Amino acid sequence: MNISDAERVAAVLESSGYKETGDINKANLIAIVMCSVRQSAVDRVYGIIEKLKNKKVKTILTGCILEKDRHVFEKKFDQVLDIKDFANFDIMPKFSGENAAYIPITSGCNNFCSYCVVPYTRGREISFPSKQIINQIKNKIKSGAKEIWLLGQNVNSYKDGKTNFPKLLKMANAVKGDFKLNFTSSHPKDFSDELISAMAECQKLSMDLNLPIQSGDDEVLKKMNRPYTVAQYKALVKKIRKALPNIRLSTDIIVGFPGETKKQFNNTVKTLKEIGYGVAFINKYSPRAGTAAAKMEDNVSWEEKKRREKILIELVNAKNANKKQ
Repeated sequence: MNISDAERVAAVLESSGYKETGDINKANLIAIVMCSVRQSAVDRVYGIIEKLKNKKVKTILTGCILEKDRHVFEKKFDQVLDIKDFANFDIMPKFSGENAAYIPITSGCNNFCSYCVVPYTRGREISFPSKQIINQIKNKIKSGAKEIWLLGQNVNSYKDGKTNFPKLLKMANAVKGDFKLNFTSSHPKDFSDELISAMAECQKLSMDLNLPIQSGDDEVLKKMNRPYTVAQYKALVKKIRKALPNIRLSTDIIVGFPGETKKQFNNTVKTLKEIGYGVAFINKYSPRAGTAAAKMEDNVSWEEKKRREKILIELVNAKNANKKQ
């Protein structure tokens, strides 16, 4: 989503007569797209604006911005804008690189995972019109895109009238042209049998699927407000692999969530071994103000979080190394 937001910001600026420069010293306007999901990302914005404070340059901040951060950044930036005010969905931004085009199909989120600020920064979920999305795909293909990414905080809850995500996926697959179709991110609770069948029918669909589990322990998942159990997640993976035997699974995992015991972490290790992901994106938990989890005691030390992160990274790397041998 950050890549897509940055492209939209660039498109708005270019349509206003600005030209991109690769030299920050030649810039007279700098727009920063912020992510509030983790504190470390917010801290990077502070670092960037500190470096710019002595430069005669106009600065704009947009993206995911919590209200408490907005009050601080309004004093440091010339302008702070909501991404929905900055980026017009009708504007056709250029795509990253030569081959990839990123197309948001939803904005916001209704899930309220206890660690996530997205519903507070982007609002409740809305789905963009399917006709508009398909027209965007067609335009991107005509412009030379070879890879289409459908984006959303939870793409599989997409709904535009009678068009749900499985139907939208088949509509995208039917667009003429030589391209690969991808989507991210999906929520296990909304991964229906209809979607699995649609994926199996779509010849242009990439066989890379990110399916975030976040934890391999039921008690931790409940505290995260992730409405599925490990057993339900495993059953879903089994169905997906049966219908799509060539699928390459990746996942997201948070280590050191408030109250996560060593036993609960070991359940995640066990789950990771059983499922066998090709890639796992491991994040050390950090509190985000305004979320439900921020009210919980962050009682796992940073050193322990790093230790748990290292264990999972080494586990995935070792598995992939064995595959290559």
